[in-house]
Amino acid sequence: MEKKKRRLFSKILLGLTAVFFYVPILYIILFSFNSSRSLTKFEGFSLRWYEKMFADSTMMQSVAYTVIIALLATIISTILGTLTAIGLSKSKKIMKGIVEQVNNLPILNPEIVTGIGLLMFFSALGVRKGFLTLLLAHIMFCIPYVILSVTPKLRSLDPNLADAALDLGATPMQALWKVIVPQIRPGIISGALIAFTMSFDDFIISYFVTGNGVNNISILVYTMSKRVNPSINALSTLVILLITLALFIVNIIPIVKEKKGSKLT
Repeated sequence: MEKKKRRLFSKILLGLTAVFFYVPILYIILFSFNSSRSLTKFEGFSLRWYEKMFADSTMMQSVAYTVIIALLATIISTILGTLTAIGLSKSKKIMKGIVEQVNNLPILNPEIVTGIGLLMFFSALGVRKGFLTLLLAHIMFCIPYVILSVTPKLRSLDPNLADAALDLGATPMQALWKVIVPQIRPGIISGALIAFTMSFDDFIISYFVTGNGVNNISILVYTMSKRVNPSINALSTLVILLITLALFIVNIIPIVKEKKGSKLT
């Protein structure tokens, strides 16, 4: 009897948690199709806010900047973070400990501290704030997450795999690309996804390092939130759709590959 009550309680708690997380998202999606400007009363289905969003050059420019910077930051930080993690796995214990502690600083630091620090750093160097500073900042705070995702996979590897590949005639690059990388691919993919998500929705650091009309979606939504604009709902729905699509593709590719491999065998 007590087990049934516990199961019922856990189901209710899970249901309430799901409602807490997903109802606001569904609310945004629903009211992005509202025919009126009201954010509390649904008065009919309409695509007017999507039309307004796509006709707004400022919004489309922000979406383009967000996607481009997120993709570039993800690609660069994934490559650098993976190579760093592999290098650390072969380093001495003292060096590994120092680098790991330094790597944790951007994660443990409040974002506002990191943002102000980068602002002062770029100002001291005389670098003009804009696309480049925004991209460099995103790469900087994405790399630690990639390293943290790849490192556990490297620790679970047999340390003799690379040596065995070299003994069999493989070059260091071939051993890296054909032996090590396939074994740590899940960590690389998860690190890339975290990096993309962190870059895509970052606001605080981006706010301090951007300039010259280079705004991402987070900064645009912040400026628009000061006045009632239902186009925010349309823009948020577009973001939800893009992230859901990316997650679907990443999760479906391994399943397709597994099915193809089972058919070949």
